[in-house]
Amino acid sequence: MRPVPHATSLRRAPVQRRSAERLARILDACAELLDEAGYDDLSTRAVAERARVPIGSVYRFFGNKRQMADALARRNLERFTERVTERLRAADDRSWRQALDAVLDTYLDMKRTAPGFSLVDFGNQIPVGTRAGPNRRVADRLTELLAAHLEREADDDLRRAFLVAVETADALVQLAFRMEPEGDEKVIAELREMLRAYLARALDR
Repeated sequence: MRPVPHATSLRRAPVQRRSAERLARILDACAELLDEAGYDDLSTRAVAERARVPIGSVYRFFGNKRQMADALARRNLERFTERVTERLRAADDRSWRQALDAVLDTYLDMKRTAPGFSLVDFGNQIPVGTRAGPNRRVADRLTELLAAHLEREADDDLRRAFLVAVETADALVQLAFRMEPEGDEKVIAELREMLRAYLARALDR
Protein backbone atom coordinates (compact mmCIF):
# COMPACT_ATOMS: atom_id res chain seq x y z
CA MET A 1 0.00 0.00 0.00
CA ARG A 2 1.19 3.53 -0.70
CA PRO A 3 1.77 5.83 2.30
CA VAL A 4 -1.01 8.22 3.19
CA PRO A 5 -0.43 11.61 1.52
CA HIS A 6 0.16 14.73 3.57
CA ALA A 7 -3.00 16.66 4.41
CA THR A 8 -4.38 19.70 6.17
CA SER A 9 -6.45 20.09 9.32
CA LEU A 10 -10.21 20.18 9.86
CA ARG A 11 -12.33 22.44 7.68
CA ARG A 12 -14.48 23.27 10.68
CA ALA A 13 -13.91 22.39 14.33
CA PRO A 14 -16.89 20.84 16.14
CA VAL A 15 -18.51 23.16 18.67
CA GLN A 16 -21.44 21.20 20.08
CA ARG A 17 -21.21 17.78 21.73
CA ARG A 18 -23.36 16.20 19.03
CA SER A 19 -21.03 17.50 16.35
CA ALA A 20 -17.97 16.22 18.22
CA GLU A 21 -19.57 12.78 18.55
CA ARG A 22 -20.31 12.74 14.83
CA LEU A 23 -16.70 13.63 14.05
CA ALA A 24 -15.53 10.81 16.31
CA ARG A 25 -17.76 8.33 14.45
CA ILE A 26 -16.38 9.54 11.13
CA LEU A 27 -12.79 9.04 12.29
CA ASP A 28 -13.63 5.63 13.77
CA ALA A 29 -15.13 4.60 10.43
CA CYS A 30 -12.09 5.94 8.58
CA ALA A 31 -9.79 3.86 10.80
CA GLU A 32 -11.81 0.68 10.28
CA LEU A 33 -11.90 1.09 6.52
CA LEU A 34 -8.17 1.76 6.36
CA ASP A 35 -7.58 -1.62 8.00
CA GLU A 36 -10.03 -3.36 5.68
CA ALA A 37 -9.23 -1.79 2.32
CA GLY A 38 -6.18 0.44 2.62
CA TYR A 39 -5.81 4.10 1.78
CA ASP A 40 -6.17 3.80 -2.00
CA ASP A 41 -9.67 2.35 -1.73
CA LEU A 42 -10.80 4.67 1.04
CA SER A 43 -13.56 7.11 0.06
CA THR A 44 -15.58 9.77 1.81
CA ARG A 45 -18.79 8.04 0.73
CA ALA A 46 -17.72 4.71 2.23
CA VAL A 47 -16.78 6.47 5.46
CA ALA A 48 -20.15 8.22 5.60
CA GLU A 49 -21.96 4.91 5.10
CA ARG A 50 -19.89 3.14 7.76
CA ALA A 51 -20.34 6.02 10.23
CA ARG A 52 -24.08 6.22 9.39
CA VAL A 53 -23.95 9.94 8.73
CA PRO A 54 -24.96 11.98 5.65
CA ILE A 55 -22.14 12.56 3.18
CA GLY A 56 -22.57 16.27 3.85
CA SER A 57 -21.48 15.69 7.45
CA VAL A 58 -18.18 14.31 6.23
CA TYR A 59 -17.63 17.29 3.93
CA ARG A 60 -18.46 19.67 6.76
CA PHE A 61 -15.19 18.56 8.40
CA PHE A 62 -13.08 17.31 5.47
CA GLY A 63 -12.62 18.32 1.88
CA ASN A 64 -11.17 14.93 0.94
CA LYS A 65 -9.89 11.65 2.33
CA ARG A 66 -6.38 13.05 2.81
CA GLN A 67 -7.73 15.47 5.39
CA MET A 68 -9.58 12.63 7.12
CA ALA A 69 -6.41 10.57 7.36
CA ASP A 70 -4.51 13.56 8.72
CA ALA A 71 -7.16 14.18 11.39
CA LEU A 72 -7.03 10.50 12.34
CA ALA A 73 -3.23 10.74 12.66
CA ARG A 74 -3.53 13.77 14.92
CA ARG A 75 -6.10 11.97 17.07
CA ASN A 76 -3.70 9.04 17.26
CA LEU A 77 -1.00 11.35 18.60
CA GLU A 78 -3.36 12.70 21.27
CA ARG A 79 -4.34 9.20 22.36
CA PHE A 80 -0.72 8.06 22.33
CA THR A 81 0.27 11.01 24.54
CA GLU A 82 -2.58 10.28 26.95
CA ARG A 83 -1.61 6.62 27.27
CA VAL A 84 2.08 7.40 27.77
CA THR A 85 1.15 9.95 30.43
CA GLU A 86 -0.96 7.36 32.26
CA ARG A 87 1.90 4.84 32.20
CA LEU A 88 4.37 7.40 33.49
CA ARG A 89 2.05 8.34 36.36
CA ALA A 90 1.73 4.68 37.31
CA ALA A 91 5.49 4.03 37.10
CA ASP A 92 7.24 2.93 40.28
CA ASP A 93 10.27 5.09 39.57
CA ARG A 94 11.17 8.11 37.46
CA SER A 95 14.13 6.65 35.58
CA TRP A 96 14.44 7.54 31.92
CA ARG A 97 14.86 3.88 30.98
CA GLN A 98 11.46 3.01 32.42
CA ALA A 99 10.02 6.08 30.68
CA LEU A 100 11.54 4.89 27.39
CA ASP A 101 9.94 1.47 27.85
CA ALA A 102 6.58 3.14 28.53
CA VAL A 103 6.84 5.15 25.31
CA LEU A 104 7.96 2.25 23.12
CA ASP A 105 5.53 -0.28 24.61
CA THR A 106 2.62 2.14 24.17
CA TYR A 107 3.53 2.70 20.53
CA LEU A 108 3.88 -1.03 19.84
CA ASP A 109 0.54 -1.75 21.53
CA MET A 110 -1.21 0.85 19.38
CA LYS A 111 0.56 -0.47 16.28
CA ARG A 112 -0.87 -3.91 17.00
CA THR A 113 -4.36 -3.04 18.21
CA ALA A 114 -5.54 0.49 17.31
CA PRO A 115 -7.74 0.54 14.17
CA GLY A 116 -6.06 2.26 11.23
CA PHE A 117 -2.88 2.91 13.21
CA SER A 118 -0.69 0.44 11.33
CA LEU A 119 -1.18 2.45 8.13
CA VAL A 120 -1.56 6.04 9.34
CA ASP A 121 -0.01 6.16 12.86
CA PHE A 122 0.95 9.85 13.32
CA GLY A 123 0.93 10.86 9.64
CA ASN A 124 2.96 10.40 6.48
CA GLN A 125 6.53 11.48 5.97
CA ILE A 126 6.81 14.88 4.32
CA PRO A 127 9.38 15.72 1.57
CA VAL A 128 13.02 15.84 2.65
CA GLY A 129 14.20 19.35 3.48
CA THR A 130 11.14 20.59 5.35
CA ARG A 131 11.14 20.93 9.13
CA ALA A 132 7.58 20.14 10.18
CA GLY A 133 6.14 16.66 10.04
CA PRO A 134 4.77 13.79 12.11
CA ASN A 135 8.09 12.61 13.55
CA ARG A 136 9.00 16.11 14.63
CA ARG A 137 5.53 16.55 16.17
CA VAL A 138 5.98 13.29 18.08
CA ALA A 139 9.52 14.22 19.16
CA ASP A 140 8.42 17.67 20.35
CA ARG A 141 5.51 16.19 22.30
CA LEU A 142 7.72 13.54 23.91
CA THR A 143 10.40 16.09 24.76
CA GLU A 144 7.94 18.20 26.73
CA LEU A 145 6.34 15.18 28.38
CA LEU A 146 9.53 13.37 29.35
CA ALA A 147 11.44 16.50 30.35
CA ALA A 148 8.69 17.25 32.87
CA HIS A 149 8.60 13.63 34.07
CA LEU A 150 12.39 13.49 34.47
CA GLU A 151 12.61 17.03 35.82
CA ARG A 152 14.99 18.03 33.05
CA GLU A 153 15.19 21.15 30.93
CA ALA A 154 13.74 20.71 27.43
CA ASP A 155 16.79 22.33 25.79
CA ASP A 156 17.99 22.05 22.19
CA ASP A 157 20.27 19.09 22.95
CA LEU A 158 17.41 17.11 24.48
CA ARG A 159 15.10 17.97 21.58
CA ARG A 160 17.71 16.81 19.09
CA ALA A 161 18.27 13.58 20.98
CA PHE A 162 14.57 12.75 21.06
CA LEU A 163 14.12 13.62 17.39
CA VAL A 164 16.96 11.24 16.43
CA ALA A 165 15.44 8.59 18.72
CA VAL A 166 11.99 8.98 17.16
CA GLU A 167 13.35 8.82 13.60
CA THR A 168 15.37 5.71 14.48
CA ALA A 169 12.42 4.04 16.18
CA ASP A 170 10.16 4.81 13.23
CA ALA A 171 12.51 3.13 10.75
CA LEU A 172 13.17 0.03 12.85
CA VAL A 173 9.56 -0.48 13.91
CA GLN A 174 8.60 -0.40 10.23
CA LEU A 175 11.27 -3.06 9.59
CA ALA A 176 10.02 -5.20 12.49
CA PHE A 177 6.44 -5.12 11.18
CA ARG A 178 7.51 -5.89 7.63
CA MET A 179 9.24 -9.02 8.95
CA GLU A 180 6.40 -10.20 11.20
CA PRO A 181 2.71 -9.15 11.32
CA GLU A 182 2.95 -8.48 15.08
CA GLY A 183 6.48 -7.08 14.89
CA ASP A 184 9.66 -9.14 14.93
CA GLU A 185 10.65 -9.35 18.61
CA LYS A 186 14.36 -9.63 17.89
CA VAL A 187 14.36 -6.43 15.86
CA ILE A 188 12.33 -4.69 18.58
CA ALA A 189 14.83 -5.88 21.20
CA GLU A 190 17.69 -4.49 19.10
CA LEU A 191 15.83 -1.20 18.78
CA ARG A 192 15.29 -0.99 22.54
CA GLU A 193 18.99 -1.58 23.24
CA MET A 194 20.01 0.90 20.55
CA LEU A 195 17.77 3.62 22.00
CA ARG A 196 19.04 2.98 25.52
CA ALA A 197 22.66 3.22 24.41
CA TYR A 198 22.05 6.39 22.41
CA LEU A 199 19.90 8.21 24.96
CA ALA A 200 22.30 7.37 27.79
CA ARG A 201 24.66 10.00 26.36
CA ALA A 202 22.04 12.71 26.81
CA LEU A 203 20.26 11.48 29.93
CA ASP A 204 22.92 9.82 32.12
CA ARG A 205 24.38 13.08 33.35
